[in-house]
Amino acid sequence: MRLPLGDYIEIAIEWLKENFDWLFSAIKISLQNIVQFFERVYTVLPFYLMIIIFALIALRLAGYKVALFTVIGFLIIYFTELFYPAMQTLAIITAATIIAVAIGIPLGIWCAKSKRANSAITPILDFMQTMPSYVYLIPAVFFFGLREASGTIATIIFAMPPIVRLTNLGIRQVPTEVVEAATAFGSTPMQKLFKVQLPLAMPSILAGLNQTIMLSLSMVVVAAMISVDGLGRIVFGSIGQMDIGLGFEGGLAVVIVAMFLDKVTQNIANKKTGIPFWPNIKKIPSLFKRAKNTALSDKQNG
Repeated sequence: MRLPLGDYIEIAIEWLKENFDWLFSAIKISLQNIVQFFERVYTVLPFYLMIIIFALIALRLAGYKVALFTVIGFLIIYFTELFYPAMQTLAIITAATIIAVAIGIPLGIWCAKSKRANSAITPILDFMQTMPSYVYLIPAVFFFGLREASGTIATIIFAMPPIVRLTNLGIRQVPTEVVEAATAFGSTPMQKLFKVQLPLAMPSILAGLNQTIMLSLSMVVVAAMISVDGLGRIVFGSIGQMDIGLGFEGGLAVVIVAMFLDKVTQNIANKKTGIPFWPNIKKIPSLFKRAKNTALSDKQNG
């Protein structure tokens, strides 16, 4: 006897499509506008100015070696005539990452603060991470059609779990004595969250951001199967044409973009980048501990 689980899922999806088509249309238009906005941002300037901007970002956040790699890598992309597809890919990655982070960080905070939320959301994250990436494309196409909107939705869903998990982990790893000291000094829950827990959890959150960006890039390449523009479409098209040279160029461009994004995001929280809040964050536990000890000694002496 066969369990018609797929039939039930299909009925549910069709019901959603019929009753919430207005919502899916609004989301589709919004996502298209967001992706097009970032695409214009990345292509409004001449290629050499964009390369200089990318190199300056890499120099500021990751050092001169990564900056030099950025210049050489993006020049290779330009001279293989793949610069515009690379910017299309970056536009989708940027849009998907911003939305995934905007949703994922609050969910991670909620999981850290509530055991019930953590118990409910963790299995969903497990399901999202173990589901093959190709499967996300099916409902995305059904609800949002082909092209950028469905590709962005699939990318958001596929790339969101790391930022949720690592935000949750980072907040849970904040030393208890630091939170207790903040409470003793009269901090409200929001003050403890934004002035103590989130700053101390920032390395973990930034690691989640890095993983989210990397997963977004991998999903954008896969999304070429549903006609999403960018480097993925170049690679996917080369497979259909059996064009080894084009496939190598497209794959090399993907690798260059991936290495640029990876190195830059890995070093955002590095003390050597000169980000002003980072040294102060590392001092927070000792400052709170010292203040707590001082308060206790004053109370005993008084």
